[in-house]
Amino acid sequence: MSISVSQNKLVTITYIIKDDAGDKIEQNDVPVSYVHGVGSELLPALEKALDGHEVDDVVSVTISPEDGFGTHDPELMFSDKIDNVPEEFRYVGAQAEFQNENGETKLFIVSKIEDNMLTLDGNHPFAGKTVSFDATIHNIRDATEEEIANKTPAQPYGVDVMDTATGAPH
Repeated sequence: MSISVSQNKLVTITYIIKDDAGDKIEQNDVPVSYVHGVGSELLPALEKALDGHEVDDVVSVTISPEDGFGTHDPELMFSDKIDNVPEEFRYVGAQAEFQNENGETKLFIVSKIEDNMLTLDGNHPFAGKTVSFDATIHNIRDATEEEIANKTPAQPYGVDVMDTATGAPH
């Protein structure tokens, strides 16, 4: 009997994300692992779609902005004169982390430089987009008590992928 994705299983996947036109916008060929059903960092809609599937299954699911990366929030965009920005952040794609008075941090990315103005965007790059995931399941095993308590794999992502029959790395 094959083991399937269910509560408290450590699941290892690779994935492709496509936009609503079917164009690939991200691909992760390095296996990533998560603990199923404990509130991991995996999108809940993707986790739900993986439920009940087995090793080597390819699971496809379309996820709305509300269930995925969120809607685009214009209040998370800021523009300033480029001369007011440190030189190391004066290129599109530069990342800067800011901290509020409560100690919470947020990552912003330079999204545009135009007319001596630089724009920082704190939205996820896929915010406001309907996306499709094609996730391939590579391994499923019982999560340890520590992994369940911590809601994360004990090994770094990609390290835990083993052939369950031979014990050798995939």
